[in-house]
Amino acid sequence: MSAPPSGGGAPIENRRQLIEYFAAGNKPKAQWRMGTEHEKFGFDAKTLKPLPYDGEAGVRAMLEGLTRFGWEPVTEGNNPIALLRGKANITLEPGGQFELSGAPLETLHETADENEQHIREVKQVAEEIGAGYIGLGFAPEWKREDIHWMPKGRYKIMREYMPKRGKLGLDMMLRTCTVQTNLDFESEADMVKKFRVSLALQPIATALFANSPFVEGQDSGFKSYRSHIWTDTDPDRCGMLPFVFEPGFGFERYADYMLDVPMYFVYRDGKYIDASGQSFKDFLKGKLPARPGELPTINDWADHVTTAFPEVRLKRYLEMRGADSGPIAALNALPALWVGLLYDTTALDAAWDVVKDWTIQDHDYLRSHTPRAGLATRFQGLPLSDLAREVVEIAHAGLRARRRLDANGNDETIYLSPLDRAVASGLAPADELLAKWKGEWKGSFAALFRDYAY
Repeated sequence: MSAPPSGGGAPIENRRQLIEYFAAGNKPKAQWRMGTEHEKFGFDAKTLKPLPYDGEAGVRAMLEGLTRFGWEPVTEGNNPIALLRGKANITLEPGGQFELSGAPLETLHETADENEQHIREVKQVAEEIGAGYIGLGFAPEWKREDIHWMPKGRYKIMREYMPKRGKLGLDMMLRTCTVQTNLDFESEADMVKKFRVSLALQPIATALFANSPFVEGQDSGFKSYRSHIWTDTDPDRCGMLPFVFEPGFGFERYADYMLDVPMYFVYRDGKYIDASGQSFKDFLKGKLPARPGELPTINDWADHVTTAFPEVRLKRYLEMRGADSGPIAALNALPALWVGLLYDTTALDAAWDVVKDWTIQDHDYLRSHTPRAGLATRFQGLPLSDLAREVVEIAHAGLRARRRLDANGNDETIYLSPLDRAVASGLAPADELLAKWKGEWKGSFAALFRDYAY
């Protein structure tokens, strides 16, 4: 989830400010950067159970231990709930999942270095307190009641509201982890094209990175159960956003969408005030029941924007949200895929050619079928792995065109290796996990935590 809100600021005086909030993200190409986020599950190294917040092997101990590396704590009440270092932050998901929101970086080589440094720091502290961390899309064994809620006001509000809107919202909060990347745009037209391409291809990313086949110790029947979770979380704030593909889409249309998304909270004086189900439109009129007579600030709008969870989300950048978390190679491959597709003009045009004729029915079909079948999904008479191969080839071309080399002379295409293997074999990480679970692991998950932990 997002870093702690700032609150305050001048009141919003007109609707145009809501649109300008997004437009302020426009940047010339020379200033484009990538920010990668990834979540991971913490577990007790002896029991393989999820970490509580308090205790010797707990989330608080992890946060406090990481301060030795220059991370500055952020507290809510008396509890550290996040860490800041430069332009990066570490935050907690509701069930204690650790999230790194990386700094905006220029190359994938820098992103890989950042990920490796973070994992190294986390591993050092975790081993000292008897914990471990693993990258998966969904907790393979744990039940909801096994997982400890983190002491964050935002999550208390969401916890109470989620069951009103879907059956799986609490599972999303407690038992899922993802890897995401945030990418820039030059103009409104550039944003629109990138939004359409990335939203259409998000199911391809879901299939390539599928890494959550288990639920409560059993085969779920899905390659990405994490992705399936979002189909029954909250219809008001999730999904494929068909209006993105309609003529006239732009910043204003997205602002209209966000105005229709019910609120969660208002942040004031370091506290979250429950506004769940209330309307930001009423807030603009000074008629919000949670804060009667008060007008919102642009910071309230920024907070509200973080409470929608479509497959691609617009802030002052575009956020790719379709992939399961995984091993460190996957954490580097996800930004590599999207940078390759979206940051080179020729590659972006090629990707648009792939998806431009798809119908809304095509988008819905891929979104609903890919979580279950992954790369084996049939689409337009062919396995999805064939389409994924074409998409990965475009990403290769886009990264080659960038000509960003590391100290050894390698360009950024080296980070696509996991995807090359997936499209060559037709198998995603979930397929490998299922094969081992049914074979050498004999239905046990002890080897998963032992062999796949960071």
